[in-house]
Amino acid sequence: MIDAPLSEEGAAVAVPPTVAPDALRPALELYLALHSHPELSGAEHRTAALFANWLAEDGYAVTQGIGGHGVAGVLRRGAGPVVMLRAELDALPVTEETGLKYASTVPGVMHACGHDLHLAALAGAARTLARTDWRGGTAVIVGQPAEETLTGARDMLADGLYDRIGGPPDAVLAQHAAPFPAGHLAHAAPGAPVLAGSVTLDAVLHGIGGHAGAPQLTVDPVVTAAAAVLRLQGIVAREIAPAEQAVLTVGRLRAGDRANVVPDRAELGISLRAFGEPVLERMTAAVRRVLRAESEASGAPRPPDLTETSRSPVLAPDAGLTAALRAAHGELFGESRVSGLPPGTATEDFPWFGPAGAGAGLHGGRDIRSAYWMLGTVGAAQWRAALAPAGGTDQPVAPPPNHSPRFAPDVRTALPTGIGAMTGAFRSALRYSRETVGGIEQHVP
Repeated sequence: MIDAPLSEEGAAVAVPPTVAPDALRPALELYLALHSHPELSGAEHRTAALFANWLAEDGYAVTQGIGGHGVAGVLRRGAGPVVMLRAELDALPVTEETGLKYASTVPGVMHACGHDLHLAALAGAARTLARTDWRGGTAVIVGQPAEETLTGARDMLADGLYDRIGGPPDAVLAQHAAPFPAGHLAHAAPGAPVLAGSVTLDAVLHGIGGHAGAPQLTVDPVVTAAAAVLRLQGIVAREIAPAEQAVLTVGRLRAGDRANVVPDRAELGISLRAFGEPVLERMTAAVRRVLRAESEASGAPRPPDLTETSRSPVLAPDAGLTAALRAAHGELFGESRVSGLPPGTATEDFPWFGPAGAGAGLHGGRDIRSAYWMLGTVGAAQWRAALAPAGGTDQPVAPPPNHSPRFAPDVRTALPTGIGAMTGAFRSALRYSRETVGGIEQHVP
């Protein structure tokens, strides 16, 4: 039994006043269940069912199976703005090495990016909103599948998410785990981006297979791929202006099955990230050129195949809503627990729920404001180790980042903070939407 959330050193953690007393303990239990039974993108059967049942218990009108295993719950409290809160359902193909008692029981699958924390915090916020008094608006709670493949948001919108909840919301909100002190929140400066846009490419380089002992009778795609990987690194270094932040990563190189066989194809998985669409387009064109040239230089029997498997826009939250939510979080937690946030080159498909989706024809052209902040996950002892002076036995030990097999949020501090942050942000976004154009007038029955 846990009477109060505890930090890793046993000190009581202050529960934000916006968190309903009967929401925290069940949310912690949900987190433990999610973490120990993770599901990959597109296979979130159990996770979606747990979340849908949670929302139904609190009186939300629940729709399941949106764009795969997507879940949406709607709670109406009279005429007013519609504010949507979103978290993700899926885990990663990572083998957990945390040693936690509640570690993943699924071989090769782990919640290594905090989606279990996001979902448990959203569940706690949804329960708090259902069991506390507020009027003049609608809460929409969304559990999104397949975020890690950057396909779930588009799939939900293409499957009529906004039609199913009664129309586009006025504001969409989300938070994400980040490796800074647990109990702290970070917002980007108003008007600044939070995360980069991205393009993911799958490439197939063709060769002529044969015996490893007679390489002269083959065209070895492994050699082509190796040369291409090295050459691709020059795109950012020599073709993108130093003032433009950009990242190119070859995250997958797969070829062959046996050492004594030259394969007839090699596969590359390439991730491009930048803070502007023109930069992403230049990078994509350069990747095509490099792969085509390396294939030709190797004498490949035909040009490479290149497929765009996903794309996500730059995540640039609404400036006014961001300022309002940061102020609300400062009032709720104290200014010392809320900080600024530089742009990061991780990516998200969350922007499709907002203006980017309207521009791509995924939903109506009405203005949908978005806000997105980071939730700290690193416990006090880990953070002190990360700040320890170098030398002797006190070498700094960086906390495991997102996607690490050792990623382990200090859930007893981060979870109540996440619940409070989501709940406070909802109330602030509701007020902000009422005070700005496009709020209550559009939602009077």
